[in-house]
Amino acid sequence: MKAKAILVVGAGFAGAVYARELAEAGCHVEVIDRRAHIAGNAFDEVDATGIRRHAYGPHLFHTNSERVWAWVARFATFVPYQHRVSAWVPTIGRGVPLPVNRTTVNAVFGQSLSTPEDVGAFLARVAVPHPAPRNAAEYLNARIGVELTDLLFRPYSEKMWGMKLEQMAASVVQRVPIRDDDEDRYFPGDRYQGLPSDGYTELVRRMLDHPGIRVATGIAFAREMVRDYDFCFNSMAIDEYFGYALGALPYRSIRFHHRQEPISYRLGGTMQVNFTDDSRYTRQDDWSLLPGHVVRPGDVKTVTREEPCADTDNHMERYYPVKTSDGAPDALYRQYQDLAREEAKIQFIGRCGTYRYLDMDQVINQSLQGVRAWLARFGMAVVEHSPEDQRSFEGITT
Repeated sequence: MKAKAILVVGAGFAGAVYARELAEAGCHVEVIDRRAHIAGNAFDEVDATGIRRHAYGPHLFHTNSERVWAWVARFATFVPYQHRVSAWVPTIGRGVPLPVNRTTVNAVFGQSLSTPEDVGAFLARVAVPHPAPRNAAEYLNARIGVELTDLLFRPYSEKMWGMKLEQMAASVVQRVPIRDDDEDRYFPGDRYQGLPSDGYTELVRRMLDHPGIRVATGIAFAREMVRDYDFCFNSMAIDEYFGYALGALPYRSIRFHHRQEPISYRLGGTMQVNFTDDSRYTRQDDWSLLPGHVVRPGDVKTVTREEPCADTDNHMERYYPVKTSDGAPDALYRQYQDLAREEAKIQFIGRCGTYRYLDMDQVINQSLQGVRAWLARFGMAVVEHSPEDQRSFEGITT
């Protein structure tokens, strides 16, 4: 069988997984990206202070999937990192843990609750029951009550999403658990948690380092490109591909404001601090608190504050698909899906192609499923790898 020529649009995680699997199956793969770099939103680099900075916000690898871990661990050595987040509460002048836990409840309400049962009973007393929450506000009020909702979630979420909690789908906040103990890790249930020791850009470079893959950055997709290939896997925004014929899918974006601080500077005690006030920022990222990110030690470091906005206000940089309580954006996406089914040589992939909020491990899993199903259609074998192909994980956390 003649080797298939495949175009992959996007050199982020989705595109890199597709490209690697296709190349190992014997395809000739061309990867293009309109940005000047690979790795998509996971792109990182060492800046002038000697600190490794994630250009598009913190990327923290975590998964419970053995398959995803076995696949990605072929390309990087990971160092362990347990992510913690604090919310800066001006009324008490300090940070409290997020997700909400016993420490949070005690600090905000001046309580001394000592057991999970005490916390559960207290939250039940302040909760406003909603048997079938129709939006994010009703869901949170039913779990933690109005005061905690308005203090920790309402200002942050409304800045982040540009709408009232009552307009947001409950699924937006259901991702964040409510705890009745002192657990303050963000992802305590995920077995594999860490950061690639040489950064995400290097990880993706290794994924794309195969003789069957060619990569060209600074190249925007054009429809006429497809005629030169047997097939195209496209991670661009699906509504943009169709020229917004049915209307634009809404996304939220982020403007990043970097500044230098003394290396001793701390705020909130965690790498990520959320701001619960009405300021323009949602959170601050202190890159020096990530393991291995102080590459060249010095007297100063970079910290980043994030200012959310619509993608239309930030050069169409799309980060988060918008989910509303009335489901309108998802309904519009399904109409674009119908159009996409008529494209015989194109399959849309990744966050923007499938209009889903996906963590890195979910992108890898979705991409492995998609590319292997496509290979199976043509009787092309998937290359399986043994555990010896993996690099080391310096301590598996459970």
